[in-house]
Amino acid sequence: MTIRGQAGQAAFRTARADTATRAPILLAGLAMASLGAAASPPAHAQSAAPGAAVFLSPVMVEGQADSAEATARRRLEAIPGGTALVAEEDLAGKANVTVSDALSGVPGVVVQNFFGGNDQPRIQIRGSGLQQNPVERGILALQNGLPLNRADGSYIVGLANPRQAEFTEIYRGYTANRLGASMLGGAINVISPTGSSAPGYRLGVEGGSFGQFNTSLQAGGSAGKLDGLVQVQRSQRDGYRDYNRSERTGFDANAGAVLSDNVTTRFFAGYTDLSFDVAGPLTRQLLESNPKAVYTGPRVVNGVATNPGPNVVRDRPEREARQFRVGNRTTATFGAHLLDVALGYTHTDDTFRFPISSGIRKTEGGDVTAVARYAYSPDANQPLPLFETTLRYVVGSADREDYLNNAGSQGALFGRSTMDASTLALHGGLNLPLGNAVTLSPALTVTHATRENDDTFGAARRPTIAFNPANPQVALPAGSIPAGDTSYDRSYTGVSPSLGLTWKPLEDHTLYAAVSRSFEPPTHDDLIATVNGTPNSSAGRPNPAQPGLVSTAYRTPDLKAQTATTVEAGWRGRFGVVAVDAGTYYSWVKNELLSLRDATGASLGAVNADRTRHFGVDLGLSAFLTERLSGRIAYSFQDFRFQDDPVRGDNRLAGAPRHVINASARYDITTALSVGAEVDWYPGRTPVDNMNSVYTDGYATVDLRSTYAINERVSVYGEARNIFDATYASSTLIVDQASPTQAVYLPGDGRAFYAGLKVSF
Repeated sequence: MTIRGQAGQAAFRTARADTATRAPILLAGLAMASLGAAASPPAHAQSAAPGAAVFLSPVMVEGQADSAEATARRRLEAIPGGTALVAEEDLAGKANVTVSDALSGVPGVVVQNFFGGNDQPRIQIRGSGLQQNPVERGILALQNGLPLNRADGSYIVGLANPRQAEFTEIYRGYTANRLGASMLGGAINVISPTGSSAPGYRLGVEGGSFGQFNTSLQAGGSAGKLDGLVQVQRSQRDGYRDYNRSERTGFDANAGAVLSDNVTTRFFAGYTDLSFDVAGPLTRQLLESNPKAVYTGPRVVNGVATNPGPNVVRDRPEREARQFRVGNRTTATFGAHLLDVALGYTHTDDTFRFPISSGIRKTEGGDVTAVARYAYSPDANQPLPLFETTLRYVVGSADREDYLNNAGSQGALFGRSTMDASTLALHGGLNLPLGNAVTLSPALTVTHATRENDDTFGAARRPTIAFNPANPQVALPAGSIPAGDTSYDRSYTGVSPSLGLTWKPLEDHTLYAAVSRSFEPPTHDDLIATVNGTPNSSAGRPNPAQPGLVSTAYRTPDLKAQTATTVEAGWRGRFGVVAVDAGTYYSWVKNELLSLRDATGASLGAVNADRTRHFGVDLGLSAFLTERLSGRIAYSFQDFRFQDDPVRGDNRLAGAPRHVINASARYDITTALSVGAEVDWYPGRTPVDNMNSVYTDGYATVDLRSTYAINERVSVYGEARNIFDATYASSTLIVDQASPTQAVYLPGDGRAFYAGLKVSF
């Protein structure tokens, strides 16, 4: 919850008088949050919040409907579970807004930057997908309610652009079940403005340190029963480090129409072109002495390789991804009945140049998504429908080719596959009012997924290459290994029930608790991995000096789906000018999907851990302390551990910081001028490896920002980030057994200054 702007000032004045006369009495209760939507006048379809997912933005009525943000916030706060909303205003004064910036203030969502800019930060909710490098699994990523994920559940986080969002919804854990996302983590939905919610033109220019330069254009409007909006955005940056360039070009458009008194529709189209250098990790010594450097690989001392890690200077890892999206959502209401149907298609072309140990991976394919939702709300006074059901089906196919990375250039083809996937999820549930503001909410989600890989390589042997470890620019004789067959055909079925009770003892207070099951099948990237490479040799060549050594280039483990049983409880409330959003959860996870790397950083493929447990606390506090001063604190506690593992015991899962704190304050000097400060603090150490033998230190950074509205149409803003120029690792590689001298640390940006201009008319 946040209290901002004029609404926050009004709340401050009301609460100041209210607090003296009312003291809330709160007791614990049980709750569930997978459903919800009461029928109401048409409003705001891009939201996936209860009720909002089945309506379209108002295109006829002006001044009679709440804003899309207000409507979504009200419905999200009615869900008995972990939810949050990030509004455009929450990012005011921030330049170069990335996914990390948009989500850093949300309790329970942990974002660790890799290389800055438009790259692939590690996003994890409740530890789901924690150990993927890069992170491509664990949450359902949506734009306007339609998935960015491919049919196998994988996604490219950099395709989501918060700069083009009107607001962003976050669903933690099983609160996303109603969307067809039964995984432990939940879902994130980035919502675009419409021609009705954002009429007129908006221009933006910003730039600053590390060669950062961004431009944006937005145009929208409505006429009669139609509205439309177009957005174009371009960003580029040279980066903090020596090999750290990134570029992003995005186009999004939507058009809505009122077809009749009870039927509305909206069409969406978008295109994103994303590219960035993978600057790679550093050793601790380099992190502290020269964090801008890029690594040149291990060094041979007395015939022994030391300081393991990728040779970024030679291999030039990078990623280039392009995605085209088109879709439609149509809603019809018939009295207490509500029906929403959505159909979408995405085409993704993704080229990832990994270091030599994995090679160059090219994946291109398309995915079709169909979603149907029905809600029955006979009592309009109830915040949740009596019954709701959702059917989500995603099917897709992609062609993948693997090439040798020959000193940063594309080498010989060593693998080719056709990958098919489908995911079908059916969710249904009830919200039964029991009286005295108590609601019983049973629900059930059934998921069936298929993953099929057809090895179409054809040749009898796969080529390998290597470089001399003592002189890594000198190539060794090429080799080859038996091709083998990487084909597989897997299917997964899971049933995820949930049961809970909500209690609203006072208007401004809601308590909830729930017990639920989650189910997450592996992605293709879990099911097939390039292995047996080193920092100086390609996959299938574990010893660079032995080109004839018989080995395998791929591992295709027969993985099980990850499941979990989770209990959680929480409370949302308001004490005068202070808003509180607190929750806690405990998950017993079975067959957790872990993507492992060895002491050199090379892939070992994915495995199922036997048993793990995830415990966490999420706390958000916000307040409008005076009519001019507001503040917010988001705190996440994470304790994720193996449970009686025969090798790792009860060790902490690598990569999960125990404490994450984000605090910000804003002071409105005048109605036009405001200043603010923000602190990101990661106290304590975080294990780099599952053996808990190597750790990364905690850190804190401080940012300052200011905005000034020259008039109603023109505003300027400036920001100074990391003002004390702290040297720190914003993230690390995650390995199973690390070496103390290994290159695993990913430096965060140094001190930076940015400025921007926005014009609307």
